[in-house]
Amino acid sequence: MTAAEVAEAEEELGIRFPPAYRSYLTEVSSGGRLHRLVKGPAGWWWDENDTVQRDLLRLPFPHPDSYAADGGLWGGADGYEDRETAGAVVLQDNGCGFATLLALTGPLAGTVWWDGRATCELIVPLSFDHPGGAPPLTFQEWRDLGLTDLSHLLGPDWGRPADF
Repeated sequence: MTAAEVAEAEEELGIRFPPAYRSYLTEVSSGGRLHRLVKGPAGWWWDENDTVQRDLLRLPFPHPDSYAADGGLWGGADGYEDRETAGAVVLQDNGCGFATLLALTGPLAGTVWWDGRATCELIVPLSFDHPGGAPPLTFQEWRDLGLTDLSHLLGPDWGRPADF
């Protein structure tokens, strides 16, 4: 993508992409395993992403620990599952309903997460040291590792994802 296209997408979507993701869009963005940001009849959006998330993209990505803290606010409310990933997009599908998410807004913008809701209703950070409390990987760290077997970035109780 050109820098002008990235700026146009940001303006239309009402967000500013994290710097490493902006660089990816202008330097690589040729598809492959990652979902592409494309301009279609309805405007800019990521292929293979649910357009329901468009209205939630400007909201800050909520740390998954906040779901339990909000109790009644989150639990059982209409659109609850969609709001769990507000401010994020699916970067890639990993098979069996699992996905890798990129937080684009809020304090966690630029970090990468594992959406495991298909089996356990959890979204967890991809991290170098779960037991030690290391922060989620940034998009750049995740990209530098390549897109091969990243199961070591999941917590110890996750096992091996289907498509790695």
